[in-house]
Amino acid sequence: MRAFLLVIDSFGIGALPDAGQYGDSGSNTAVHISQVVAGGVHWPNLTRMGLGNAAALLGETLSGADVQGRPLASYGVMNEVSPGKDTTTGHWELAGFQLEKPFPVFPAAFPSFPLELLNRLTDVSGYEFLGNKAASGTEIIEELGEEHLATGKPIAYTSGDSVFQIAAHEAVLSLEKLYQLCAQARVVCDDWTVGRVIARPFRGKVGAFERTSGRHDYSYRLPGPSIMDHLRDAGVEIVSVGKIADIFNHQGVDVDYPDKGNPACIERTIALAADPSSHPRLVFVNLVDTDMIFGHRRDPQGYHDCVAATDKALDQLLPLMREDDLLLITADHGCDPTFRGSDHTREYVPLIAYQPGVPGASLGIRSSFADVAQTLAAFFGAPSYPLGGKPRGTAFYPL
Repeated sequence: MRAFLLVIDSFGIGALPDAGQYGDSGSNTAVHISQVVAGGVHWPNLTRMGLGNAAALLGETLSGADVQGRPLASYGVMNEVSPGKDTTTGHWELAGFQLEKPFPVFPAAFPSFPLELLNRLTDVSGYEFLGNKAASGTEIIEELGEEHLATGKPIAYTSGDSVFQIAAHEAVLSLEKLYQLCAQARVVCDDWTVGRVIARPFRGKVGAFERTSGRHDYSYRLPGPSIMDHLRDAGVEIVSVGKIADIFNHQGVDVDYPDKGNPACIERTIALAADPSSHPRLVFVNLVDTDMIFGHRRDPQGYHDCVAATDKALDQLLPLMREDDLLLITADHGCDPTFRGSDHTREYVPLIAYQPGVPGASLGIRSSFADVAQTLAAFFGAPSYPLGGKPRGTAFYPL
C-alpha cells in the first residue's frame, strides 16, 4: 500500500473568491496558459485523468484539455483556507496544518527588511548586505552582482511572499558558507515569523550571471504535527523528494531525496514506484520548475512545456501503480505567467486522484487543501487527523 503525492508547484486553476484581497482577481494559471499557447495545451495524460473536468467545475474551459465522459481518475479543485499564497502555507495545508495568521510579507520598496533584523544578522554573521528590497531573483543579481563581487557583501531581497532570500556568487561565498549564513538568518528571522529563508547561489561573469541548482530553503518550524508525523506513528514510511523536507524542516520525514529540478525528481519518483517493497509508504514530491523557472519569469510556453514533461512521465508512472496504490496530483498555489508582476497568485488548485481499476468521478470543489491529509489518513487506515482534536479537512477516500 503506497501513496504518491505529486505537487506541481504553482499549478493554479482559477482565482479564489478572496483573490482580490491579494491583488489577484482574474488570475488563472492553467487556463490562461491554455489560451496563449498555440493550439491549446498538450497534456494528454492529465486530460484523460480529468484536468479539463476539474476546470469545468469552476465554469472554465481548458483549451486542449477536453472534458472527459469517462475520466481515468477522480477530479476536483481545492480551496485554500490558510491566508497567503506561498509554498510553505500551501504545502502545510496539504499536510493538514492550516494557518490562522499569514506569514508576514515585507514592503516591496527599499528598505524592505526591518533595520533591527539586518543589524542582528550582521552582528551574528559579520556580513553587511546589499539589496534590501523586493525583486526578481534574476534581476537583482544583474543589478547588484558586480557590486557584490567587488565588496563581498551578500544580496538580501524579498518578494511578494514571506521570504528572506540571500544571493551570493559561488566565487565569493562557497555553498557551505552561504548555507551557514542562511542558517544564521533562519534563527534571526524566527523572531519575525518569516516563512522561508532561501539560499540563492549564482555564478558567471558580469552581464552573464546565472543561478545554480544549489538553492536551499530554510522554513519556519511547524507549530505542531503534520499528517506525515501522524502517518509515521501509524507505521507508514515517509519519503520526501525535492524540497519537501526543507519545507517541513525535515519533521516527519524518514527518507529524504533532495533532488534538484523536475527531471531528477521525476526520475526519483519513477524509481520509487518501481521499487518492489510492500512496506506502507507515502512518497511526497515537489516539482518546483514550473514555479521557479517559468511562473516567476512569466514564461507561459516554458510553463506549458514543463507540465508537458510531467505529463509525459505519467506514461512510465501510471503502469507502475499497483491496485492498492493511490496517486494524488495537485498544487500549492498559483503563479499565472500571463498575469502582472512576478509573484504567486491566490488560486484554487486542481486535484487528480487515481487508483488502478477505480472509475473516475467528480470530487467537487473541496473546501480545504487539508482534505488531502485526511484522505491519506483514511487511505492508510490511520485514525482521523489530528489525534484528539478537531479534524482538519474531509477525506474523499474511498474514491
